[in-house]
Amino acid sequence: MISSWRRRRAARRAAKELHGEEAGDMELTTPNHFRCPISLDLMKDPVTLSTGITYDRDSIEKWIETGNSTCPITNQVLTSLEPIPNHSIRKMIQDWCVDNRSHGIERIPTPRIPVSSMQVSEILSRITTASKREDQVGCRNLVAKIKAMAKESERNKRCIVTNGTDSVLSAAFEVFSKTCLDENISVLEEILSTLTLLFPLNGEAVSYLGSNSSLHCMVWFLKRGDLSKKRNAVLVMTDVVSSDQRKANVLSEIEGAMEALFKLIKEPICPASTKASLTVIYQMVMITSSATNERIVTKFVEMGLVSLLLELLVDSERSICEKSLGVLDGICSTENGRAKAYNNALTMPVVVKKLLRISDLATEFSVSILWKLCKNEKREEKRSLVEALQVGAFQKLLLLLQVGCVEKTKEKATELLKLLNLNRNRLLECTDSMDFKYLKRPF
Repeated sequence: MISSWRRRRAARRAAKELHGEEAGDMELTTPNHFRCPISLDLMKDPVTLSTGITYDRDSIEKWIETGNSTCPITNQVLTSLEPIPNHSIRKMIQDWCVDNRSHGIERIPTPRIPVSSMQVSEILSRITTASKREDQVGCRNLVAKIKAMAKESERNKRCIVTNGTDSVLSAAFEVFSKTCLDENISVLEEILSTLTLLFPLNGEAVSYLGSNSSLHCMVWFLKRGDLSKKRNAVLVMTDVVSSDQRKANVLSEIEGAMEALFKLIKEPICPASTKASLTVIYQMVMITSSATNERIVTKFVEMGLVSLLLELLVDSERSICEKSLGVLDGICSTENGRAKAYNNALTMPVVVKKLLRISDLATEFSVSILWKLCKNEKREEKRSLVEALQVGAFQKLLLLLQVGCVEKTKEKATELLKLLNLNRNRLLECTDSMDFKYLKRPF
């Protein structure tokens, strides 16, 4: 009796296993009306066009953004480019997902309704009104609402950017920066934080942010703000001076601006703020006016920027290396800058090491730095030429000409090789013959 019961239990178990294998072999098919006609994937946010055809929102919006104004299926001209959410289909898809969860199908979440151009325009209008009334609390709340929408989805962010949000926020920033900063600190901080999500800024926004009051406000944040305020201020500042180098000159004349930027590199907050600070400083040291350039470079040299840059170059990521070399190249355009570079033992080894090692841009900056240092050194010294030879500059420059580079860099590299070649005998004179005492000859 027991044995027969065991046989029946084993038979039932075998039947279940067989049934499970058969079920596993069956491929689950997604119903065609749940698939997007464009991507052929299960729709996560079904929307219907004016032609009555339903698509996944992400797919149809990409279709419309590329300039199409017709329905992909019917080829009819769309009377409206605003798709309408199809809640019925979405609910059916969600129910189907739940019914098939045993097959590993997860229920798609109910999508948030994306922001519309009309909604954005209304909020921006209210921000303008609030800023004119100097209602910093109301303006701050509206800006926070815009920021939350931008963070919600890329679609929202695109809609917010295309409606000129950066110009409106920048205009509001300028208005509040003209009054007491201590009272308006919260709204100014909120605007800066939101602007960092909307890069690159348009010309009108740069114009507002490049005003004296706006730049003074950003410098105030750099000097007194917490870490997030400093980061946001320098990121926005970078976008301003990169779009209009004249603003870099204005910025250099603001008390404490150069010191604050130097401190952000010396005491880094994050890689983004370090890169931004280097970019702003680069725009400053590359100002074409000789008197202004000399003043800016001298001040940075006195702070110890040359040593700081060389320390950064020893072990930093590609982008920071490129920017550091760019700043050092600008500094070496002046006599004071070159004098400081000559006196630093790291200059030649570090700069030569970066040749052909980081990127084409880094190599161009490195060649330019070597060219400026070697060409402008006093005739009776020529220590830089000998040091460059000692660390392998001659071989690297020869290799650079073989692999190719831009014409300007090629000319400098060729001139450098001629200078180095003239001083190769001095390198041999500086070498003690005892160094080769135990060297085995190859013949």
